[in-house]
Amino acid sequence: MIEVLKSKIHCVQVTEANLNYMGSITIDEDLMDAANMIAGEKVQVLDNNNGERLETYIIKGERGSGCICLNGAAARKVQVGDTIIIISYALMDFEEAKTFKPTVVFPLNNQVV
Repeated sequence: MIEVLKSKIHCVQVTEANLNYMGSITIDEDLMDAANMIAGEKVQVLDNNNGERLETYIIKGERGSGCICLNGAAARKVQVGDTIIIISYALMDFEEAKTFKPTVVFPLNNQVV
């Protein structure tokens, strides 16, 4: 088995950082659908502004809201307005991985285009 890129939401803006929540990242459901991501899925979050990298899980946000909210401890790693990349990976057979095509979304103003 090999771990490969499954889905990526490339360069979205952090809209909220909620320190007083148990944890996770809240993502607009439209963005989740476009990126083939689901609630509870483990993701890696990369902050282009400060170089922070963290892992957390997804909570479904309001559809069409453009919401990208880091919750709990992750809220300390970002600032509202930071540009982030959200990545998920999948385990698959090495041969399958050779032909697998990940889903990559390039939102405009945190909206699916």
